[in-house]
Amino acid sequence: MAENRHPLNRGAPGEPSIPDRIPLFEVYMRMAEELVEAARSAGGPWYLLALSEDWCGDAVNALPIIARWAEAVPGMELRILGRDDNPELMDAHLTGGRSRSIPVVMVLDRDFREVGWWGPRPRVLQDWVLGEGRSLRPQERYKRVRSWYARDRGRTVLEELLALLGSTAGGLATPSPEEAPAAPGTAWRRTVTP
Repeated sequence: MAENRHPLNRGAPGEPSIPDRIPLFEVYMRMAEELVEAARSAGGPWYLLALSEDWCGDAVNALPIIARWAEAVPGMELRILGRDDNPELMDAHLTGGRSRSIPVVMVLDRDFREVGWWGPRPRVLQDWVLGEGRSLRPQERYKRVRSWYARDRGRTVLEELLALLGSTAGGLATPSPEEAPAAPGTAWRRTVTP
């Protein structure tokens, strides 16, 4: 079998590959209980439908946390579909209207109507990647993105998804913002869920 040389799968020199990093989530996936409680109070049931692929670094960082959250919230279910196996669904959720970036997580209500979608990464990180991050070599950019996810511990992903539930559940209040990384390689700052 040929070695997969894609930089996301390889990891930086001296760092584990994506499949080898997955067990690390058990170390830092300590979910904030207030995010679980806030989702419980949003009513439901809620169905989360994600588009992903195994090679995606953002998916590896976000989907295990979303899966743990869905398990912890009664009335919430997560299903993951392959992006490449569902091109029509993917094309209806393009990042910036043109990019098939993943993961994409669609939030469906009790009648399976889509109420919103999230992806491919938290807003502050996406802004950094599309701005300052573009000036870095891919290996350095991926290293900083992974570091950001590790410091954030999935909190921003869940807060942004919770904001989607809240916009549908009559303005559900999201938890008070915690210290969260502003962008890879920068100081931490307070963030506010959109």
